[in-house]
Amino acid sequence: MSGESLLEIEGITKSFGATKVLNGISLAIGRAEFLTFLGPSGCGKTTLLRIIAGFEKPESGRVILSGRDVTRRAPYLRDMHTVFQHYALFPHYNVYDNIAFGLRIRKMPEPEIRRRVCETLSLVKLEGYEKRAVTQLSGGQMQRVAVARALVGRPSLLLLDEPLGALDFKLRKEMQLELKMIQRKLGITFIYVTHDQEEAMTLSDRIAVFHHGGIEQLGTPEEIYERPKTSFVADFIGAANVLTARLVGMLDGRLRLRLEDELEVEMPYPDLPPVGVGETLKIAIRPERIAVRYRVEVDAPEFDGNVRLKASLLENVYLGNGSQIFFQPFGKTGKTLLSVSLEPQHRQKRQAGSTIWADIRPKDILLLEPSSNGQLRNNA
Repeated sequence: MSGESLLEIEGITKSFGATKVLNGISLAIGRAEFLTFLGPSGCGKTTLLRIIAGFEKPESGRVILSGRDVTRRAPYLRDMHTVFQHYALFPHYNVYDNIAFGLRIRKMPEPEIRRRVCETLSLVKLEGYEKRAVTQLSGGQMQRVAVARALVGRPSLLLLDEPLGALDFKLRKEMQLELKMIQRKLGITFIYVTHDQEEAMTLSDRIAVFHHGGIEQLGTPEEIYERPKTSFVADFIGAANVLTARLVGMLDGRLRLRLEDELEVEMPYPDLPPVGVGETLKIAIRPERIAVRYRVEVDAPEFDGNVRLKASLLENVYLGNGSQIFFQPFGKTGKTLLSVSLEPQHRQKRQAGSTIWADIRPKDILLLEPSSNGQLRNNA
């Protein structure tokens, strides 16, 4: 994050009964930033959002908004609004009255209400729907009304709790782009909760990856994908081939690793992981970084500076815009690896069981190191 913070989370903890849901979360969120809380169910992301909104109280820690401690303030006294997955619209009101509701509670003059509502309807592309009953709207239109109602008061912070979860795939993709354009146009800070990795990558300036009540990694989409700090992040964001590797030797800046206690490879690496010879670590390789060949002139474990694995083809899956290639280089463990390719040669169906060679550039092997909490952290 760069620039001034709008929201600061300081040491937030929360338990439900004997289960600790949040374990000392600290985080700063910038003005006009689009930050996404990403993680599986039960990881704490929605609980933290509800604490920020004021719907839950933390056991310890503070929520600071624009320099003011709002930890114990009621939700309506915070300069923020929340958009929920299930819209929470008033079914007996039309579109206009749903959007105007909050402004009328604040006793704003009716001409100013009309100006703001019409301006916001235009922003969410619902001009002409003012008198439409919300029960006559599609799911996407109802979600636009919910967003408009939250934005019409121009809060400094908008919280979105899986707001697109009830929409079909195509509409969800359209709404993702529209939300991002609205956020950029208004310059309002958005905090977005989702378990959808692709959605987080599409929308976010930064992503906070949650796991077991903590933030496993915080960074831009590029940082999270290209330099995952733990095996959980590597596997949760996109697809990754995560392997166990034992360090069997180090010489002149080169590592010799025994993968899955079966295949030995040698690779240069400038920063040695904090393990000694004989100890194990984890490595991760993104599927698109593995080049599959169906024939080679040199059958060797290392070729043109790459790590080369000889493997048995399991399946070549044609997906229209590319192919997924599942292969097995490990005869003892049966560990399966995945490569993805856009090259035409991989669209041709290949016989399962045929021999292939997988080339991996050393710089594309992510070395993950053990940390104090038992997770695996990247030395990059």
